[in-house]
Amino acid sequence: MRRRGRPKIRRGARVLGLLCAAAVLAAAAGCGQAVPDGETRNIKIGVSIYDQYDTFIGLLTDRFLRLAREKEEALDTTITILQESAAGSQMDQNAQVEDFIRSGCDVICINIVDRTDASVIIDLAETAEIPVIFFNRELVEEDLERWSKLYYVGAMALQSGRLQGRILIDLCRSDFKKVDRNGDGLLQYVMLEGEAGHQDAIMRTQYSVSTVEAAGYRLERLGDEIANWNRAQADNKMTQFLEAHANAIEVVFSNNDEMALGTIDALHRAGVAPEDWPVVLGIDGTPAALQALQKGEMAGTVLNNALGQAQGMLDLACAVATGSPLPNNLEDGKYIRLPYETITPANVAQYLEAG
Repeated sequence: MRRRGRPKIRRGARVLGLLCAAAVLAAAAGCGQAVPDGETRNIKIGVSIYDQYDTFIGLLTDRFLRLAREKEEALDTTITILQESAAGSQMDQNAQVEDFIRSGCDVICINIVDRTDASVIIDLAETAEIPVIFFNRELVEEDLERWSKLYYVGAMALQSGRLQGRILIDLCRSDFKKVDRNGDGLLQYVMLEGEAGHQDAIMRTQYSVSTVEAAGYRLERLGDEIANWNRAQADNKMTQFLEAHANAIEVVFSNNDEMALGTIDALHRAGVAPEDWPVVLGIDGTPAALQALQKGEMAGTVLNNALGQAQGMLDLACAVATGSPLPNNLEDGKYIRLPYETITPANVAQYLEAG
């Protein structure tokens, strides 16, 4: 095996690339085609994300790039990654897919803007016979079944809601009076939802509450607002909740960690005494949330395995691009789903150490 230089990452307004120091093969020697023994193959992957400012998606794609660098060395393969952000526009994302096709990508990975509007992407990819891996934002099942070379990498959204609810159940079983500060036997809560119509937001909102109710606890909703996965928006919504309900809020369910952190920002700025803080719950297990959990500002979060999703997406992309056997963890020939994990003060140290 030849010695190869450290891959370079080219960062620009529209393109991120991972390139080997070794020469790239001519375009005719495509990724899915056989190449002579001893030659370096080239895999070109197009990646479009729905929003470059989403913290979790940034974490996932950073880990995807890091794993791709490692895989280059392991396989003696050049991996070129073209990455773009759709900035919340499905039309822009459709155009990006056209660009990926013109650029000769072997596989396209899509963090779709609108899960109900995947038809254009699917039609473009099927016509060009380029496999598509949708990730993190799950499209409608019927669309995924339209073509054999469509895949999804993510997690089961309802599981995250259930685990978030179970964190609250455990806290209630341990010391109900500490959670039910006003002693009325009800848990007064507010909900911060991620995005209107988003599958994960719907499932997390529904199952976090229903799981607690199924365990025999009664809840009273004081407010429910959409904050679009965004810390600043959640800060604003939580400030409004505090102005309307003061210290009556006993629980804050947040569809993700960024909005939970926005809640914490609002609590600090409002000068709420620590003993009067509501139980703040998040989902994702981001580094900032783990720090907040360690400091006692959050009661718990649910790990959305960014590293596992990045690994699954990369392994699947390389397999379909090269015609290699598909990963063993591919379900029904379509899905790679990583389980969520509960993180509380009791086990947060191991997640901090793992990075």
